[in-house]
This record gives sequence, structure tokens and C-alpha cells, in this order.
Amino acid sequence: MGLIKEPKNVDFTVQSEPWTEEELKDFRKLMNELKAINLKRKPYSLSGKKKVGA
Repeated sequence: MGLIKEPKNVDFTVQSEPWTEEELKDFRKLMNELKAINLKRKPYSLSGKKKVGA
């Protein structure tokens, strides 16, 4: 994968603006909901293999 050249008169740099308190509150609420859902799920093996016996 190579570098992308910017066409003339086009600037790909973006200046981000800080989040407002309301946006941060909504984001934190959403993240807490997603974390709660993920904690309820049963953990699975990363190898994908089942144990035999036991």
C-alpha cells in the first residue's frame, strides 16, 4: 500500500473539534451499555478448539 497524493486544491487534513459535554455524556452512556452487553456474553476460546474429555 502506497502513499496517496493529494490532488491540487484539495486538503486531506482535518482539524477536529473537542466534544461537547452532551456528546461526551452520550458517548459514555453508549460505551457503558456496550460493555454491559459484552460482559453478559459467555466467554469463548480464542483457539476455537473444544476440549476433549474432562
